[in-house]
Amino acid sequence: MAPQPSTSNNGASTPLPLSNQTMTKLKPAKIIKGAVEPSPAAGTGNAPRQQFPGPRHITGIGFDDRGDQVITASEDETFRLYSCKSGKQVKILHSKKYGVDLPRFTHKNTAILHASTKEDDTVRYHSLHDNKYLQYFKGHKGRVVSLEMSPVDDGFMSGSQDRTVRLWDLRAPTCRGLLAVPSTPIVAYDSTGVVFAVAVNNYSRILLYDQANYDKAPFLVITLDDPTLSLISFPPRAIYMTSMAFSSNGKYLLVGCSGSAHYIVDAFEGHLLAKLEGHIGLERRALTASINIEPSKGSSGEEVGWTPDSKYIVSGSLDGKIFIWDCQQLPTRSGDVDLKVPPMKLLPIVVLDGHPGPSRCVRFNPRLAMMVSAGAELAFWLPDLSNDPEEIARDLLRKK
Repeated sequence: MAPQPSTSNNGASTPLPLSNQTMTKLKPAKIIKGAVEPSPAAGTGNAPRQQFPGPRHITGIGFDDRGDQVITASEDETFRLYSCKSGKQVKILHSKKYGVDLPRFTHKNTAILHASTKEDDTVRYHSLHDNKYLQYFKGHKGRVVSLEMSPVDDGFMSGSQDRTVRLWDLRAPTCRGLLAVPSTPIVAYDSTGVVFAVAVNNYSRILLYDQANYDKAPFLVITLDDPTLSLISFPPRAIYMTSMAFSSNGKYLLVGCSGSAHYIVDAFEGHLLAKLEGHIGLERRALTASINIEPSKGSSGEEVGWTPDSKYIVSGSLDGKIFIWDCQQLPTRSGDVDLKVPPMKLLPIVVLDGHPGPSRCVRFNPRLAMMVSAGAELAFWLPDLSNDPEEIARDLLRKK
């Protein structure tokens, strides 16, 4: 199923380079309709009262390091493993007692971390091979809303509604570091694992720390202040940050938000560079729901991310469409940060139809030219290059 279209002279397969043409030709190659168990009918048996109206959703997805597998976590309290090469479900595992959210592969493709949604606020380390828990990471006193694995070692971070960030190691059950912050934090590692960021809502601040000196003050404090919001309403509606991701070169920080814009920030000095528009934010769960005065997380947090080369950003939308922005021509700024300078407005190069909405989770495969989107259903996207003259020529050369 997964394309490996370019081949070097020694016969080794290499991933398809991403281009505007490739990104605009992404189409659903497979849609899995039974990716979430349907909600029990009201009034039948001991069916629990639903927290949200409508169908259950997939709430989180994650790829292993090689891009061979993708795992989903759902409101039906299951996590499901799929092969990226076949698009087929490999296994389904249940976590009815604790619930499951924020699934993250460790650097072994047979084990994941995940947050809990009920019973307690423990982070769990689970073996997919044996279907058993390998370790429990206890300490949080509120639901874990952000969970990230270090890109280079067995460390990981968790951010919780208890207003703390905890730093852990897979090999020890107790946390090795604790940061208290004034509001619910969102966390992210840079690609080297040397730097990590903590976003603090209500204060519109992003704090950057040196991993080796996390107990010291942050070396950079970024204020996320969009002056264009005051042109829409006064006072301007606050930004609610729900995710963060560094670009692969560490120069930029993508800030995913629950409203109708995501942002790109310069990770070295803190300049607000670009505002990504066009999509409908996932602050609401359905288009029919009204927007509250106070911004909230809603069902946002897993819908936006970089492609592996950091040339593009992909995002879901409340209406089910997939939006792709080209980020190869970002402005450069230096010197003191001026919060009155508006960010460059970026509109998508393509808006893709085909996902049965809302597209609540969207991630690009780390190795293959593949995107996965999820909500009430799961979709695997591949570029349709069947009519591309260059691709046809490459196919002919491979067959010789």
